[in-house]
Amino acid sequence: MTAQGSRKSGWGRDAFHRGHGAERRAAWWLRLKGYRVLAINWRSVAGEIDLIARRGATLAFIEVKQRADPDTAVLSLAPQQRHRLARAAGLFVAQRPALADLTLRFDLMAFGRLGRPVHMKDAWRPDSG
Repeated sequence: MTAQGSRKSGWGRDAFHRGHGAERRAAWWLRLKGYRVLAINWRSVAGEIDLIARRGATLAFIEVKQRADPDTAVLSLAPQQRHRLARAAGLFVAQRPALADLTLRFDLMAFGRLGRPVHMKDAWRPDSG
């Protein structure tokens, strides 16, 4: 790969930084709501999970999207991405047997123009495609 090919374009770099900013804001918001954030940008061979948080007996795997509105954020979560997230979540739990008895949930946090997140709990189920 050439040096030029390895650099992110201006738009791609900006999107990358906006995405990480949204993830940090989402983690902060979750902590205010009583969640314990276990991981941010957790990576595995199956894929990356933006946030993993626990509240009580629930372990939430949270995808963070920065879009113009929440509906657009939901639509941007393709079935292939949902499948990758479910596989990665399975690996996360397999590596931490103490978490195996918790209820697993897949959430979406969407940040719109105003910057306040919309937390969609149980936004999808792994078997729903």
